[in-house]
Amino acid sequence: MVNINFVPDDYIQSSESRRTNLMYLVLFGVVMAALGGAFMTIKIRQRALDTKEKLVSSRLSRAQEAIKQFEELQTRRKAMMKTALTTAELFEPVPRSVLLASLTNNLPAGVSLLQMKLVQKKPKRIPPRRNTAATNKYKKAQANKAAATQPKVSQEKSLDTHIDIEGIAPSDLQVAACIERLSNSTLLNNVALVESKEQKIEDIPFRQFKLTAILRKDVHLTNEDIERIRAKTPRM
Repeated sequence: MVNINFVPDDYIQSSESRRTNLMYLVLFGVVMAALGGAFMTIKIRQRALDTKEKLVSSRLSRAQEAIKQFEELQTRRKAMMKTALTTAELFEPVPRSVLLASLTNNLPAGVSLLQMKLVQKKPKRIPPRRNTAATNKYKKAQANKAAATQPKVSQEKSLDTHIDIEGIAPSDLQVAACIERLSNSTLLNNVALVESKEQKIEDIPFRQFKLTAILRKDVHLTNEDIERIRAKTPRM
């Protein structure tokens, strides 16, 4: 049986053309929507990155200001420490740097110095014994004459310089060796143990000790002595 198509060819071509155009329009809409979505996503990410960049820049600026202030404080601190050390060396018979170098050089192997503190105190006066013969007029006159002939000593030089020393050692043997070496030092006198207790760092036992000593008043160091003490390599 022969099929007879009564629809004109022009109508069929027009319908196919409309469907093709409609499909193209739909695809174009889908592509434009995808491009619009990608553009909006990029803009949102760009804004977020701009916000983060501003935040990082503000933090960096604050950090730079803090570093600048810290450097200024360090410069002032160094200047103040230099001035304080210079002033202290004018009044102290032995400069603190020389004393610290001498203490470090006299430490036995394995002993480390943690802290050193200097305190100036008035020497303790021993009350005289009650004796009528010692308190007569002749004795008093002799004492006054001797005091008058002696050179005047400044208040700073008349004080005793007490030294508080704190450090760590592997055992009490090293603490005892440290006390012996410091006692034999030409700068110190009356070296005594105040405390020695056991401590642990990462399950490793050691002894934390505290010593006291008095700086000798009759010490007169030359420039050669000072340079020799400072030139010695500290024992670690």
